[in-house]
Amino acid sequence: MNLTIVCDVLGKENNGTTITAMNLIRSMRARGHHVNVVCSDEEKRGMPGYYIVPTLDFGPLNEYIERNGVKLAKADRKILAEAMHDADMVHIMLPYSLGAAAAKVAKELGKPYTAGCHALAENLTTHLFLNHLEIANHLTYEAYYRLLYQDCACVHYVSQMMCDLFESNTKPKPHCVISNGVGAAFFPKQVKKPEPYRDRFVILYTGRYSREKSHKVLIDGVSRSKHRDQIQLIFAGSGPLEKSLKAYANQRLPIQPLFGFFSREEMTQLLNFADLYVHPARYEAEGIACLEAMACGNVILSSDSPKSATRCFALSPENLFRMDDAGDLAGKIDYWLEHPAEKAALGKEYAQFASKFDSEACMDQMEMMFYVAIKQEQSDLLFGFDGGLCWDEYQNEGSGREVSVRS
Repeated sequence: MNLTIVCDVLGKENNGTTITAMNLIRSMRARGHHVNVVCSDEEKRGMPGYYIVPTLDFGPLNEYIERNGVKLAKADRKILAEAMHDADMVHIMLPYSLGAAAAKVAKELGKPYTAGCHALAENLTTHLFLNHLEIANHLTYEAYYRLLYQDCACVHYVSQMMCDLFESNTKPKPHCVISNGVGAAFFPKQVKKPEPYRDRFVILYTGRYSREKSHKVLIDGVSRSKHRDQIQLIFAGSGPLEKSLKAYANQRLPIQPLFGFFSREEMTQLLNFADLYVHPARYEAEGIACLEAMACGNVILSSDSPKSATRCFALSPENLFRMDDAGDLAGKIDYWLEHPAEKAALGKEYAQFASKFDSEACMDQMEMMFYVAIKQEQSDLLFGFDGGLCWDEYQNEGSGREVSVRS
C-alpha cells in the first residue's frame, strides 16, 4: 500500500500530536508500506519520503506557539499533489491549514482519504479565552467538519468520548474508534525511588504546560492535602506556562515540584516509582500519558470533566474527582496515600485494563481502516451510511483484525 500522511504538526517528539504521527509513520513503514509524509519540519528535509512545506507565520504569536512545542504547517498544493501522486490512500492528521488543503487536493486527484480527529475545539478556543462559550466551540467543530471531515471515507476517533463530542456538534460519519496505543516499553517493573524522594509520596502528571491541562488544580489539591509536607509533585512536559506554574507552586507548596521533559526511558522509570498518577486536565481527547501510567500499574486520579476521555479510565469512584475542585482532589489523594494495600491491588487491575490498548494491536486496526477505505472506492458495501462495516465482504483483507467501527 502507498500511503501519504499529512501532518499540520510534526517536529520534535515533545508533544502528543507529533508522537502519535511518528508512531503511525514508523509502524506503517515497518509493515512494509511505502509512506510519504507532508509536514513543515525542516530537520526532515532530504530524508526519504518526506515532503517539506513552509511554516505558517503568525507574526507576534510565533513565539507563543513555539513555546507550546509546535509549529503549524502552511499549505502548498503543488507539494501536496506531488506527495499524493502515487498514493493508494491519504491520511490527514489534523483539520488545520495543511490538512484542509490536503482534503481538496485528494478529492481533485480522486484519492480516498481518511482523517484523524485528535483535536478538541477547546484546544484552540482555550488559547483565545473563548473555551467557556459553547457557541465558539460549536462553530469551531462545524468549521473543522467543513474543512476536512465531511467528504472523508472514514473518521479516526481516538476515543468514544471524542467521537460523541464531535458528532453531537456536527453530523454522524462512518468512523473508527481506535486508540493511539501504548508502547511495549510501558509495563510494571520494580524501580527504586531516587534517594531524594525515598521518604516522600511521589505524584506524577504528564501534560503540556498550558491552561487546558489544569496544572494549578493539582498544585492546589496537594496544598490542601493532609500529607502536603511529604508530597513530591513531578510535572513531566514543557510549554509556555512553565515560569508562571513554578511561581504559583512556590507560593503554595512546601516541597517544590520537579518540572522537565523526560525521555521515554526516563518516563518508564518515573511511572514505576511514582505513588500516584493524577490527570486534572479539563480537555483531553484520549490521554495517552494516563494510559501509559496505567500500563505501568499506576493507580490514576482523573478529573470527571465531560470533555476529558481520561474520566472513562476510572475503575472506582475513588479514581475520579470533581472537575476543578481542589478540595475534592485533596481528599482523593489522601485516600490513596492512606490505603497502600488497596492501591497496590488496584494497580494490578489497571495494568491488566491497559493491556487492551497495546500499540501493535491499535496499529493493526489503523492498517485495516486504510485497507477498507481503499476497498470502499470499489464497493459501497464496506462503510455503510450508519458507520457499519460489512466484514463478510472483507474478512480476508489486510491484517485480519476487526476494526471498532461504530455509528
